[in-house]
Amino acid sequence: MATRCPGAATLAAFAVISSVLVALAASGSGVTWPVVSLAVVTGLASLWLRRRDDGTERRVCVLVLGDLGRSPRMQYHALSLSKHGYHVTFVGFSETKPHDDVLRQERIKMEPIREVKGVQVGPKIFTYVTKVILQTLQLLLVLLKMETQSHILMQNPPGLPGMAVAWLVCVLRGSRFVIDWHNYGFSIMALSLGGAHPLVRLAKWYERFFGPLAARSLCVTTAMKDDLQKNWGIRATTLYDRPASVFRETPVRRRHELFVRLADAHLQFQSSGCVEDERVEGTLFSVRDLSEDAVTLRAERPALLLSSTSWTEDEDFSVLLDALEVYEGFINAGAALPPLLCVITGRGPQKDHYMKLIDSLHLEHVKICTPWLEAEDYPVLLGSADLGVCLHKSSSGLDLPMKVVDMFGCCLPVCAVHFNCLHELVKHEENGLVFRDSQELAEQLKSLLSGFPASDGRLGDFRRNLRTSRGQSWDDNWDQNVLPLIAPP
Repeated sequence: MATRCPGAATLAAFAVISSVLVALAASGSGVTWPVVSLAVVTGLASLWLRRRDDGTERRVCVLVLGDLGRSPRMQYHALSLSKHGYHVTFVGFSETKPHDDVLRQERIKMEPIREVKGVQVGPKIFTYVTKVILQTLQLLLVLLKMETQSHILMQNPPGLPGMAVAWLVCVLRGSRFVIDWHNYGFSIMALSLGGAHPLVRLAKWYERFFGPLAARSLCVTTAMKDDLQKNWGIRATTLYDRPASVFRETPVRRRHELFVRLADAHLQFQSSGCVEDERVEGTLFSVRDLSEDAVTLRAERPALLLSSTSWTEDEDFSVLLDALEVYEGFINAGAALPPLLCVITGRGPQKDHYMKLIDSLHLEHVKICTPWLEAEDYPVLLGSADLGVCLHKSSSGLDLPMKVVDMFGCCLPVCAVHFNCLHELVKHEENGLVFRDSQELAEQLKSLLSGFPASDGRLGDFRRNLRTSRGQSWDDNWDQNVLPLIAPP
């Protein structure tokens, strides 16, 4: 594609200013030749950085200073942009594989960057500062070497140093900067450091300084939109998370296929204690008759309880573990309840801590499995589960858990821990239940699973409510709220 010349007005202004400076230098007016040279070089660099071509307005950079594979909302942004003919450069860490739809889309170019660790000697503050400096240089190089983009759409948090770097690149290249606010980074830092820590106060100032510099802002809840407007002076557009089309109830045959694969790697999914005919392929939950190729769910199967996590400070999984111990006590006391297989998916910094707690439990009727799932298997497992549990407590009280959105896409009822704006997503006694402590969660598990696997109880009512109130799709939601912000006027 041929490169166009910069705008005539810009060139004319640059020529006039350069001529004036040259004339002043030649006349001995005090303007020196080094000043003239610096001005000319700066002007030429600015013209070079801002060079545009016929494709510039159809190019967008989607930026995440995190793992692309674990950033579903930004993957959906990239896919939506590509569906509307935009060429997307998707920048972020490549720890886990993004969804196949992202990898197959020809208009999406992956631009992986490495997570910088900083200098691992001396005090922690020195490591942190060197990490920020090195990440700044790396990100600046990546963003400046790519073709000029019409927009940089960045997720926050994490926003340090990405917010400042992306804003600077937009200024230098004439691109438009868009922030998608998922939460406040300083509030997450405060969970481990405390709100009064100097780093937390610096992070809060940083977000408050650079946040309003964005040309456009998106956010995940109405509560966050109001807070951004009231306390930060930022006018944001609420874009509620919506499940992708892959999140739906899973047919019995696909459930069985997944259970077979999981049984190969995890003993908890194997049909232990069940004597199987050689003509039968069995798992803990399902049976396939090989002679007739018919798949059915076991009548005496356990309930499949599912939760997903990043194993971070904003999710206290001891609440779930305590509730499972109480549930075990209900069964031991004679309650007519099914056994449970509790599956907890995800990776994160506190997983080892909770694995030690899990290993210390002595449960007979409750089993716990912590597999890592590929992106394609996760929605299949969600669509196969009987009940979801969410322990996400927003650090700011202003964001919503994406995992619940995905569960609702699979018509999976949820028990979720209470926080301020949860009512924007979970409707108590309609699509799930809200709890405040482990005892209340245990009582909810007992109530919902009584009579399992019959579908005529409260659990079945919640699932039917979810089937009839799926709401607006991600594509329609995105076209209505984001496309007008991105599309050229």
